Amino acid sequence: MTEYQPQYDGVDRITAQWRAVRPDLDTSPMAVIGRLSRASRLLERGIKENLAVHGVEPWEFDVLATLLRSGAPHVLTAGELSSAVMISSAALTNRIDHLVEKGLVERAVDPAHRRRVLISLTGTGQDLTNRLVEHHLAGEERQLAGLTAAEREQLTGLLRRVLITLDDHTEDPAAPR
Repeated sequence: MTEYQPQYDGVDRITAQWRAVRPDLDTSPMAVIGRLSRASRLLERGIKENLAVHGVEPWEFDVLATLLRSGAPHVLTAGELSSAVMISSAALTNRIDHLVEKGLVERAVDPAHRRRVLISLTGTGQDLTNRLVEHHLAGEERQLAGLTAAEREQLTGLLRRVLITLDDHTEDPAAPR
């Protein structure tokens, strides 16, 4: 039987260094924020690598998935899409141009409001996005393989509280619109 060896991460080294030079400081916030920040970067890198297998950038997946999850007929106004993916309308214009060129989305003027632009998934875009979502979730499953179901649920609740504290909240997502 092998003896248990504790494991440490990069943040442990940083907080230990701070404790050595400034033992008067409480580094517990740094321990949490540092881990969230590092985890975010590592998770994003993993997502990027996973999507690259399909020749898709994370921002492309974000736009396509937003349209797909909006429900049939998978159409949003440019303003709704811009808000949902949290980018400016100028940045969205460039992204939509790119996705139109790839044949994944279409752009049209809203016949009811001629000043509004509608963005919709093409059939090709819808097929690709459905495949990507499955591949993406399998990748996220691998990234979280070190946690039990109960730990994931606990972490989800804790991260939700952090986000709400940071003023990132919304109405009840299950409420009818």
